[in-house]
Amino acid sequence: MTARDAFLNAASSGPSELRTANPHLDWLENEAIEILREVFGSFARPALLCSFGKDSLVVLHLARKAAAPGRMPLPLVHIDTGHNFPEVIAFRERVCAAQGLTLIVGHLETSIARGSIRLGHATESRNRHQTVTLLETIEANRFDALVGGARRDEEKARAKERVFSHRDAFGQWQPRAQRPELWSLYNAHLAPGEHFRVFPISNWTELDVWQYIAREGIELPSIYYHHRRPVVERGGLLVPVTELTPVRSDESAVERDVRFRTVGDISCTCPVASTAANAAEVIHETITATASERGATRMDDRAHDAAMERRKKEGYF
Repeated sequence: MTARDAFLNAASSGPSELRTANPHLDWLENEAIEILREVFGSFARPALLCSFGKDSLVVLHLARKAAAPGRMPLPLVHIDTGHNFPEVIAFRERVCAAQGLTLIVGHLETSIARGSIRLGHATESRNRHQTVTLLETIEANRFDALVGGARRDEEKARAKERVFSHRDAFGQWQPRAQRPELWSLYNAHLAPGEHFRVFPISNWTELDVWQYIAREGIELPSIYYHHRRPVVERGGLLVPVTELTPVRSDESAVERDVRFRTVGDISCTCPVASTAANAAEVIHETITATASERGATRMDDRAHDAAMERRKKEGYF
């Protein structure tokens, strides 16, 4: 039996077997909890950036563990584009109410109303415009650290990130001016107006995240698992048919078995063909996947290899 087969058997058996089959998850969990406790002790006004996707929900789970037996000390910050999948917004409201979490929502609609964001047309992707609303939300709440769920394996720009990623007084990221993190020692000193983005799961992979979700029984929005929805095939992607992404005159919609590998703005996030109905089945698909998570599902990331790095320098997640 191969190591992969042994893991899949463990995934089918339950969390206790998963813990035995994946001892490296304990190391990753302990590292993340240490980083989060460093955040708790180093900053006056930290918060947790939460898109309510799988990565940020794993970070939320870790933060609650890091704070135990006390309450989760970080408010959640969600940048709402107004073009979110309704399943994700419904999940957000239910989870925050059930867990008694403090939620701060930055609305793109507010930025549009005040004139700090100007759209070319009503249905254009709002993904790249999130930066403006994010920086406005940081300034309004005087946050000095924002914890996020970015991983280094997602794409090239995020591979350059430090765990404690310094942002200047304009909220911008300077990749050549980041601080060294030798022996996991983090320099949290800030000048007025500066802040940090902190990424506790930097060393995790997509597979690690799903293994941890399976082991810990973390609940996710339903669109992460198998469902049927109308899509069109466009540029090698399965584009969901919505009011924001309608069928073009030369296309035909078909209903397919799909799931989402990541959640984001409806106008740029695509599902993948899948019948995986639970975390163990998603793990099997993740092990055999040949396309990267963002490359297989994000239309805007495909547009240009440097798109993410440019947005990050401007203040993006």
